[in-house]
Amino acid sequence: MTTRTLIRAAFWVATLSVLVLSLLPTSTPLPSTGWDKSNHVLGFAILAALGSLGYRRQGLKVSVGLLAFGVLIEVLQAFSGYRFAEWGDLLSDMIGIALGILTAWLAGRTLPKPR
Repeated sequence: MTTRTLIRAAFWVATLSVLVLSLLPTSTPLPSTGWDKSNHVLGFAILAALGSLGYRRQGLKVSVGLLAFGVLIEVLQAFSGYRFAEWGDLLSDMIGIALGILTAWLAGRTLPKPR
């Protein structure tokens, strides 16, 4: 299995994990940074970095897809009855996407290219 395949697998596992964690009831104990907005930044930074490294030359598609994923999560939360959609969460997602892309770009400049 190639490094790129492993990175792509990690991306999809992380994507599913973010979706599940985002839709669990708030009464469920969840891993946290201690602040909701930093949870969003961290989660989407990881997704963007993995997506950018796993799907090189498709960075724009990865970014737009992750932004759409963030919107989907907020819509699903609005309909959940126990979670709330917030514009601040979406802004935090966008900041995370930007940081993840920057991280992947820096890693791409310093690490050997995965096969």
